[in-house]
Order: sequence, then structure tokens, then C-alpha cells
Amino acid sequence: MSSAVSPSPASARITALDVLDVRFPTSEHLDGSDAMNPEPDYSAAYVVLRTDAGDGLEGHALAFTTGRGNDAQAAAIATLAPYVVGLSVEQVCADLGAFARGLVHDPQLRWLGPEKGAIHMATGAVVNAAWDLAAKRAGKPVWRFLAEMTPEELVAQVDFRWLSDALTPEDALEILRRAEPGRERRTGLLIDEGYPAYTTTPGWLGYSDEKLARLAREAVAEGFTQIKLKVGASLADDTRRMRVAREAVGPDVRIAVDANQRWDVGPAVDWMRELAPYDPYWIEEPTSPDDILGHAAVREALAPIKVATGEHVANRVVFKQLLQARAVDVVQIDSARVGGVNENIAILLLAAKFGVPVCPHAGGVGLCEMVQHLSMFDYVAVTGTTEDRVIEYVDHLHEHFVDPVRVVDGRYLAPTRPGLSAQMHPATLKEYLYPDGPVWSARV
Repeated sequence: MSSAVSPSPASARITALDVLDVRFPTSEHLDGSDAMNPEPDYSAAYVVLRTDAGDGLEGHALAFTTGRGNDAQAAAIATLAPYVVGLSVEQVCADLGAFARGLVHDPQLRWLGPEKGAIHMATGAVVNAAWDLAAKRAGKPVWRFLAEMTPEELVAQVDFRWLSDALTPEDALEILRRAEPGRERRTGLLIDEGYPAYTTTPGWLGYSDEKLARLAREAVAEGFTQIKLKVGASLADDTRRMRVAREAVGPDVRIAVDANQRWDVGPAVDWMRELAPYDPYWIEEPTSPDDILGHAAVREALAPIKVATGEHVANRVVFKQLLQARAVDVVQIDSARVGGVNENIAILLLAAKFGVPVCPHAGGVGLCEMVQHLSMFDYVAVTGTTEDRVIEYVDHLHEHFVDPVRVVDGRYLAPTRPGLSAQMHPATLKEYLYPDGPVWSARV
């Protein structure tokens, strides 16, 4: 009988890219309900990168959807398996920029985008899984793994194609070098104090006024200085709900509102003018995420109400144009919408170049867990500030993760466990697998 010999680290390969369709029945209680998604089932096209390295480490990440169509997203991710399986683990982890560019710029896969839609989200999920694997191998959470890279190493992660009229490698180096001297101090502050958060938990459109008021008061008592309400289905309802929320939290707590792309430009302006007496801090996604000039028109008409967008922006090029057109006051990156950590580094650098704060979209399933790493990296190594910056927080589904977010006194506590915090418990993957997991088979 011969004994198996584990491959050396230098010869280890990625042996599998597994994809699972995992869904949660959040529609039962209208958690996550908004004007465009009245009954969402928060779902994850969940990725696992497996290797033969012999150390037991895997890369975990996901693409987020709201139920129907999660199977299509999972299929898009599975399409990438032949481009990933067989690659050297050492080479992938040593040059994640090249790995990401190799997927994004494949000449045949690009026809399915380029750099937008399900195939680009699939790329983002696989790239994020590779970052999770690399950070685990380094023994660091992703935010710290990034924040301890040199400016030159960080610039090497970015694809500057189509960005150079707004951001060059030299610009990026200048931004990163300017922030370099304070990294150690800010790392300590982040570990001690955490990162500011705001909560959308009170604001789902399907909640009663009583539930809205109760959750809004609880949010203030828990230390949040900003909450968010979904709007856009009924002006009369929105006016009433804004009054309820303002009475519940008082004059000093910010209330952001989110239309989830419900309006055309004119209705967005008219609707928000009706809500203006309740002092909304920003209007999020007032119109199509692709309508750069529309966002600019809304921003000009509604100032000083801020305009925020980003969770459905397809790629760094659209973010570039939103910033060039002065169409947004707040950039909202999403950890699972664009092409993964690498493209989000580019967007963070663009926002820093234009002096626009980044307040990520989160919530969903796993989005809080993943995006916290990007904001914390931004604070330590890019902008050096948390002023007017908050990460969205929604109190749903965190119990399904091995390394769930921790929010105390309205602040995200910095993750210390190696990786991207995206790994789900095996029991969750089994229970919520669609359509054959027990949670779903019982509903047939």
C-alpha cells in the first residue's frame, strides 16, 4: 500500500470551483422589501475554491441576488471553472491583479459583458474567493492584508484600462503614499474603536409604522447616528413614514432614503421636494444606475440633499463618469456587484482622487461581512479618514457565517479572523440549498 504524498506549496493547484445556489426565505416577513423588490428572498450564488495544498484552506465568496435568477448567477460562476481549475495556488495568490485581469479580459468571455451583468458579478465572486484564500494563507483578515501592502503592490492590483483620463497609476501612487505614514496609528484606532455604521433595519417598505418607529428608536439606543428608509412606492406613505421616523429619532439623527431606481429624473426631484421638510440626508438610487446625467440633474435640483448611488453600478468606468460629471455626493461600492476586490480598489482610488466619500452598500446576505474589509482598508491606507463615511448595516442572516460582522455602539468592529469573512457554516449550506435543502423542500 502506497501513502499519498501532499504536493509542496509551490506545486499546489486549484482543484475545484464549487458553486451552490443558497437562498433564504426572507420574503416571509418582508425583510429587505423596497419599491423595486417587494418580496425578496435574499440569496447567494456561493463559491468555494478548493486546492490540493494540504493545509485545508479554501477560498469562499458569493454573488448576491434576491431569489429568482440565483440559479442563473450560479451558472455564470460555474462557466469560469475551466479558467481557474488547475492554476497554481502560489501564482494566483502572489499576483491577484494578474489573476483578476486574466478573467476580466478573456477575449471570448468579454462578449458576455464586457464588464457588466451576471458574468462580471461571477468574475467578482471568483476573484473575491481568491482574495479570501490568499488572506487566509497569509494569516490576515483581508482589510489588513491589503493595508499592509506597499503602494506599489496596491497599484499593481488595479486595471487602469479606461480610467487614465481620470486616474493614472501615478495619481494612485501619490494618494497611497500620502496616506502611508499614518497607517500604523489608524490600524490601532480601527482595532480599538471600529468603523462607523448606519442601519437600514428599521426602514423596509413592508414594515408597519409601529415597527418602523420601534426599530428606529432601538437603532438610536444602539448607538447609530444614521438610519435609512426605503421609499418610492407611494408618496403619501413615504411622507407619513418619514414623519414617523423623524419623530422617533429626533432632529439630530440622519435619515437617508433609498428609492432603489424607482423614478425618472422629474419624479425623483418632485418626490424628494415633498420629503424635504423631514430633512433627508441623501437620496439613494433616485433613477437608473446607468443614467449619469440624470443623477447630475437630480443632484443639482435637490442640493443640499445629497445624491448617493453605486450598489447597481456595473463597473469602475461608470463610477469614473459619475465622479467626472459631479453627479454624486456619496459613492456606494458593493462587494459583490463589480469585479471583486481589485475593481473596488480602483473605485476607492477614484473616489479619493475626486474627494467624494465612500459609504458602501451592504445588507443582503454576506455583503456586510465582505464590504467592511474594503472600507477599513480605505481608512487605513487610502483616505485616512472616516469623516462622513459609514458602512450600511442590516441585522439579517449574520448567524450563518463563520466570521459574522460585529457591530457595537453603532460601529463595525474590525475582523481579526483571516480571510474575507464570507465563509458560511456547512449546516447553513445544507439547510438552505435550493431547491433540495430541507428549508425549501418542506415548502413544496
